[in-house]
Amino acid sequence: MSDKQQQNDKQFKNTKVEISRFEVEGGVSEYHVMIHVTQPGLTFREQVDAVLNTYYGMLEKELKGAVAVFKRYFLSDAANQADYLSAQVPESSTCACSVVEQAPLDGTKIALWVYLQSDMQTRILDNGLFEAVHGAYTHLWGGSASNRAANSEYQTRLLLNDYVMQLIGRGGHLSENCIRTWFFVQNVDVNYAGVVKARNEVFVTQNLTEHTHYIASTGIGGRNADPKVLVQMDTYAVLGLKKEQIRFLYAPTHLNPTYEYGVSFERGTCVDYGDRRQVFISGTASINNKGEVVFPGDIRRQTERMWENVGALLDEAEMGFEDVGQMLVYLRDVSDYHVVKKMFDTRFPGIPKVILLAPVCRPGWLIEMECMGTKAVRNTEYPDF
Repeated sequence: MSDKQQQNDKQFKNTKVEISRFEVEGGVSEYHVMIHVTQPGLTFREQVDAVLNTYYGMLEKELKGAVAVFKRYFLSDAANQADYLSAQVPESSTCACSVVEQAPLDGTKIALWVYLQSDMQTRILDNGLFEAVHGAYTHLWGGSASNRAANSEYQTRLLLNDYVMQLIGRGGHLSENCIRTWFFVQNVDVNYAGVVKARNEVFVTQNLTEHTHYIASTGIGGRNADPKVLVQMDTYAVLGLKKEQIRFLYAPTHLNPTYEYGVSFERGTCVDYGDRRQVFISGTASINNKGEVVFPGDIRRQTERMWENVGALLDEAEMGFEDVGQMLVYLRDVSDYHVVKKMFDTRFPGIPKVILLAPVCRPGWLIEMECMGTKAVRNTEYPDF
């Protein structure tokens, strides 16, 4: 069994691939794969072909036996690109698939993150969720949920209410089983307030309050191909968990509770299984434990403080950056890309990551990141993953 993430890079024609592996002999192995285009001058169709040829080739070789449970395509111009992409991805019906306009900041038109696992029984459910089953647990992934209600508040309310019913239909509950959400918000500076209002109000009806707990989440700028879609949602839930297997991360020396500034999500969540601990770190920025933006206007110092905050959350889970399998990094200003890329490449050269153009929910935050990680542990009281 791996005791930490194993990482490596591979070069292919017109693409670069970053892979992290958490491999378990006789159990479920996990893989995070980031595929980047290396030739920005290619047309979108040529870039899509390069990404998909690389991915399918890896499924036959390096990733043979693994099944994608979730994938997200990052596009530079979804309105002009999403239709062609969907026509080229016939397997999207056998995997939870998210497509969002968050331009890769290396100047390319598309990047791909795929999360794969081995030894899973998988299928698409009638309610639109993707199911991956192994042993005592059923994992439910959802990608690109959206609707065209009148504004961001109504769209978010409808998304969450529909998701509540999806979980109930599988014998689950939002407060007990949902581990992670993502909200992609068109024009986040304008529409995020509606997302917050709807989420706060729906959560109260589901016994998610400051006195119980919330859900790890990222709320970030991102666009659907349909201009009338103001909010898009991705989700992850697990059926079969006991309450004591889930722990919420606060890092109070570095961060404040989110409800203190009117929002409702957890800074991070870790889940213990018999053979591993998984951690889900929410979108985290340069913030202190009073809820204040730290180092306004200074991208370098904001990046360092963001790392410090994420490190404190990981430490609370008794994990570290060496256990992290993937990172998503969001920038408000494209001109900060080269500085940030150099900083990340220096400190985290082996961790699969993508740096994206995606404004954070508060204008003063120049950068935000999220991550997922897995660490080998032995909990004899719980079934294996």
